[in-house]
Amino acid sequence: MEANLLVYDVGSTYTKLTAFRLADGVLTYTARAQAPTTIEDIEIGVQAARGSLAQQGVTVAAAPAIYSTSSAAGGLRMIALGYMPRVTAKAAKEVAMSAGARVLEIVNHEDPPEYRLQVLREIKPDIVLLAGGTDGGDRDSLIENARIIVQSGSKAVIIIAGNKDAQGEAADILARGGVASIRVPNVMPTIHELKVKPAREAIHEQFIKQITQAKGLHKLLDVISDQKVMPTPGAVLLGAELLAKGTYTREGVGDMLVIDIGGATTDIHSVLPELDKLTIEEKGLVVTNEKQPSYRTVEGNLGLRISATGIVEAVGPQGVLAKIGKQGEELQEQLLAYTAFLEKNPEHISRTETEREFDLALAAAAIEVALKRHAGYISQEFNPVMGIVPGTPLGRDLRRVRNVIAVGGIFTHRSAADKLFVLKQAFANPGISLLPTEPRFIVDENYLLYAVGVLGQKYSDACLAFARRQFGLD
Repeated sequence: MEANLLVYDVGSTYTKLTAFRLADGVLTYTARAQAPTTIEDIEIGVQAARGSLAQQGVTVAAAPAIYSTSSAAGGLRMIALGYMPRVTAKAAKEVAMSAGARVLEIVNHEDPPEYRLQVLREIKPDIVLLAGGTDGGDRDSLIENARIIVQSGSKAVIIIAGNKDAQGEAADILARGGVASIRVPNVMPTIHELKVKPAREAIHEQFIKQITQAKGLHKLLDVISDQKVMPTPGAVLLGAELLAKGTYTREGVGDMLVIDIGGATTDIHSVLPELDKLTIEEKGLVVTNEKQPSYRTVEGNLGLRISATGIVEAVGPQGVLAKIGKQGEELQEQLLAYTAFLEKNPEHISRTETEREFDLALAAAAIEVALKRHAGYISQEFNPVMGIVPGTPLGRDLRRVRNVIAVGGIFTHRSAADKLFVLKQAFANPGISLLPTEPRFIVDENYLLYAVGVLGQKYSDACLAFARRQFGLD
């Protein structure tokens, strides 16, 4: 079969390639290939993945459309600076997270200037998202933070996304200090409104500039149809949004939860389209997590390889073993030794039955912790000041979410029974968390959701129809 659409995902360990055919408005999955990522020259891994397609009997059209995502650069190191901790500073963090960046710190006007200066100097971010003040609101924090950035000697690119009335002066301060900056519309123009897209696109552009420094990747950019390399987590979120919300001409499937577990992190994405319809009064005084249509959390200490010990630290060795119905000090010691080994040898593939069981237990534990950190919960205490009584739902309510898509290596290479086991164990003990009560598990066995997110930017209707068919959502 001939493919005329190719989508790469250049990861830190493997370069994946998904091939499609688009004809008469219908998108068809053709094949998937992968090869080890060659950091010394990324093009070698890219070409090896493409060569693997030929071995599967897939031919590629003479002039295919080519797109790509990447996580090879490890994500942008980012700091978010804002004004009020529960308003613009929080909005800045959500924008950064939705773009696939690693938000290492978030500071606001309540933090002393000397602390903000220390954070900038110690973290040395690649990018700073400078928010603060609604349009026509506070000006001082944006200007003060611009001066602090200059004082820090930062080499980061500053995305100015705060009060439009103060952006010009902040940009002038940065320019005089030799700091590069980009101005985008305010991430929170009013206290009720969160505008993600312009700042997200600016972060994507900086991501592209950063990863082109990797050897060989500029050669890939030369053949990519849109000259863009999207952060992989951002592509997964865009795929979930397309499925959940639909397009102008095709209806989406509604509420969606995506679990993306890898070697270093466990990402949870939730898209609740009905929240787009909330009135200003229903949103309340502050845009919060539970009222954002799209929301992503990243657990950087919960991964099946590089961050394996973080899972054990989060729930304890007994808690991990309980996922597979095992216990005992000897097994706990084996688990601790195994996770320590994985962190030093992230490319390791489990060989023994014990190692395979450990992987299942670690995956179930990581997903459970990540889900509970992402979702809201049922209050257990009185809070007369906030008007909260026991039994009050607080935070992001996922109880009515039906469709749950699982993404990640463990869901690609394991048996159907193992995949279902991991997911059922992760959801088995919701406790007070507002998790889906009747989840329908959908496994992205061919790792297609990222490609749906990328291609959906250009072929939205065809991608939506394809994803609905692929995941059994018609």
